[in-house]
Amino acid sequence: MTWQYLVFDYIYNLNKKNMSLNVYLFFNGNCEEAMNFYKDCTGGNILSLQRFGDTPMPCEESQKSKVMHAVMDIQGSKVMLSDSHSKQHANIGDNFSLALDFKSEETINDCYAALSNGGKITMPLQETFWGAVFGMCTDKFGVNWMFNYDKPKSE
Repeated sequence: MTWQYLVFDYIYNLNKKNMSLNVYLFFNGNCEEAMNFYKDCTGGNILSLQRFGDTPMPCEESQKSKVMHAVMDIQGSKVMLSDSHSKQHANIGDNFSLALDFKSEETINDCYAALSNGGKITMPLQETFWGAVFGMCTDKFGVNWMFNYDKPKSE
């Protein structure tokens, strides 16, 4: 087997996986400003925006207008963004996570177990108010990961 075949086989099988990889950026209260800046600079589109005050989660009054979760399309690439919670501070330079979106619950469980092994679980996989299974971890190399599986509406 040649190395070219191995690379092709890897890429082919990667495309068959039941997940996609996205960048998730965190900000210290200026997420909406940054999002509009990126939109203007790249010709991107804001696909969705949810504020902390729009959710059933308790939060401080000053946090209610801040961005809990937003999604942008930048020339075909999905970028997710959020303001940090008021009790956390985003350190510029390491204010990102790699976000995996899954198409099956089995796949999210397997991948979460593998990437969190030897690392730190920051949020166990759990059911969420937005109808997904979600969790977070930092792997043994210090990379932050987010895991999301949107459950079918019929469940």
